[in-house]
Amino acid sequence: MSQLARRSGAVAVGLLADRIVGEPPARAHPVGGFGALMTRLEGLIWRDQRSRGIAYAAAGVAVGALGGLLMRSTTSAVALTAAGRELRSVALGIADLLEADDIEAARAELPRLVGRDPSELDASGIAAAVIESVAENSVDAVVAPALWAAVAGAPGAAAYRAINTMDAMVGRKDERYLRFGWAAARLDDVANYVPARLFAALVAALRPRRARAVWTAIRDDAPGHPSPNAGVAEAAVAAALGRELGGPLRYGTQHENRPRLGVGPRPTADDIRPAVHLASQAELLLVALALLIWLMGRWRSND
Repeated sequence: MSQLARRSGAVAVGLLADRIVGEPPARAHPVGGFGALMTRLEGLIWRDQRSRGIAYAAAGVAVGALGGLLMRSTTSAVALTAAGRELRSVALGIADLLEADDIEAARAELPRLVGRDPSELDASGIAAAVIESVAENSVDAVVAPALWAAVAGAPGAAAYRAINTMDAMVGRKDERYLRFGWAAARLDDVANYVPARLFAALVAALRPRRARAVWTAIRDDAPGHPSPNAGVAEAAVAAALGRELGGPLRYGTQHENRPRLGVGPRPTADDIRPAVHLASQAELLLVALALLIWLMGRWRSND
C-alpha cells in the first residue's frame, strides 16, 4: 500500500506537470526516438507473420520498460507519457476554426487528432470526430499512463506508451499489418481495458444526472464498436453530452459503418468545448483520487 501511495502521489504531480508545461518539442520527445527505433526494427524483421509481429511487440515493450527504469522518476515518466494538455489544445483549436466558419482549415487540422479522411466531412462530422478523439485519447493520453504508472512506476508508464505507439504504427488492419501488427493491437486492447472503464466511471461521476444514460450507452452501444475500449470512452462522452456519435466513416480507401453511440442530435461545433471541459474535469478528478490514495498512505504510515 505504501508503494502504491508513493506512486499515486507521483502520478498526481506528473499529470499536473503536463497540464502546466505540456509536451516537450517533437524533436526532443522520447516517443519520437522510440518511433524511429521501432521503424528501423520493423525494416529489419518484417514478415507477413504473427510470430514476427510478436517479436517486434516484445522488443518494443522491453525498450519502453528499460527506458522507464533508466528514467527512475515516476513523476517524470507520467509528465512525458501523458498528453492531455496537447490533446485538449488541438481540439479547442479546431473548435475555433469551426466557429469562424473556416471549415477547410478545420479539415486540414483534423488529422492531428484522427486518422479518418476529413475531405468530405461537414462541420458536424468534424465536431463528431474531434469529440470522439477527445474521448478515446483521454484514455490513451491521460488515464492509462497514470494507471500503469501507479501499478508499476516509471517502467509501467513507459512500457504503456511503447505499446500505444506501436499500435499506432503497426496496429492498422491493412494488408501489410493484418498479421504483423496483430500482437501490438491486442496488447493495446489489454493495456487500455481497465483505463477505458475507469474513464467512463469518471465521466459518470462528473455528470451524475446523466450517469444512467452513460451506463446504458456503454452496455448497449459500445459492444458494436470495433475497439473494445474506444467504444466505451466514446459512448460515455456521447451520453454525458446528450449527443449521438459514431456512424459511417472513412479511413483512406477503407469504409467503416460504425454503430451509433448515445442518443440525441448529432454534435455541432458548440459541443466541442463541453467535451473538452468534461475531459479536463475527468483528469482533475483522477488527480484528486491519486492524491487521496497518497494521503491515505501517509496517514497509515504515521498511524
